[in-house]
Amino acid sequence: MSNKIPLSLYVHIPWCVKKCPYCDFNSHEKNQSFNESRYVKALLIDLDEEFKYCQQRSLSSIFFGGGTPSLFSADAINKIIEHAKSLFKFENIEITLEANPGTFEQDKFTAYRNAGVNRLSIGIQSFNASHLKILGRIHDNQQALSAVATAKKAGFTNINLDLMFGLPQQSIQQAIEDVKIACQFDVPHISHYQLTIEENTYFHKHTPTLPEIDLIWEMQSQCQNILAKNNFHQYEISAYSQSERQCQHNINYWQFSDYIGIGAGAHGKLTNINASDGSMDIIRRWKHRQPQQYIEKTIIGNSLSGNQTLSQQDIVFEFLLNALRLKSGSDIQNFKNSTGLKYSTLVNAVKNIDTELLLIDEKSVRTTDKGFLFLNTILEELV
Repeated sequence: MSNKIPLSLYVHIPWCVKKCPYCDFNSHEKNQSFNESRYVKALLIDLDEEFKYCQQRSLSSIFFGGGTPSLFSADAINKIIEHAKSLFKFENIEITLEANPGTFEQDKFTAYRNAGVNRLSIGIQSFNASHLKILGRIHDNQQALSAVATAKKAGFTNINLDLMFGLPQQSIQQAIEDVKIACQFDVPHISHYQLTIEENTYFHKHTPTLPEIDLIWEMQSQCQNILAKNNFHQYEISAYSQSERQCQHNINYWQFSDYIGIGAGAHGKLTNINASDGSMDIIRRWKHRQPQQYIEKTIIGNSLSGNQTLSQQDIVFEFLLNALRLKSGSDIQNFKNSTGLKYSTLVNAVKNIDTELLLIDEKSVRTTDKGFLFLNTILEELV
């Protein structure tokens, strides 16, 4: 049996100019240990190793995340894309690069476009100067405003803008203003998500005063109305797109498809299908977290830090954890194809969840409108 589950590639670039106080990602401030050429060498070796487990599948998307991938040269990004192209088949592939407005240079982004990157995700977060300062961003509001123009001049039409709300000292009107400005740029995708305080961050140790929960709820509601009026359709918890411009890489995650992860701390999920009986094993794989350790281990052929074969219970939980983030949920055939499990297994897993929150039948599983607002409540019932 051939493996027809879609496959994506995630490339982690772990360095930033400066660590943001709210960030709990595996990112590290750029210092003297930063070595682009050695890291790229390790990434290519890592990709060769991952390819062995991919059963000759095509790639549907590539995503350069971080950290700040736009710290890397276009030549480095090009080497990674070309190496992927030498191993995998791909046509009409979505290739996204995350970028910080503080790293925008016209020639550099034109070179990214020429290297094959065809989608940019720009970490604006806010257009308000005081909020950018509180968030520890390296760019100011003028750089935020000019970033999109620079991207478009470089030839990019598929652009996402990241925005945050519920910021320290933020009013409803200020949150609305950020969204209105973003909508004026004529981009096809906006990510709009609430600032949360995560462990192992500066904000967790020195927690700022955030708006009251009722105020945050009102911010989200009014901003969603503005996005809808500007033809942005909410298709996921924090993702809004114009028609047919959803992020294909992220949809791949949410539909519980497969992905390989290369780079420091990167995670992957691969489904192995037994040729003799069609049985499936779903395996998590992850890499060494610290950049220098990752480089040293990978260059000698030991990039993998650990792996785990998921239990049936884990598979069902992770499927729902991802699929229910989509407003449309998932069709049951996708559940069967991506997990190898029967419909009855899914029904049994959600039997105690209130039908006011979750709907399931032989065609699909999805939240109700109310359930979409209380997704954490649903997931807690599955634990």
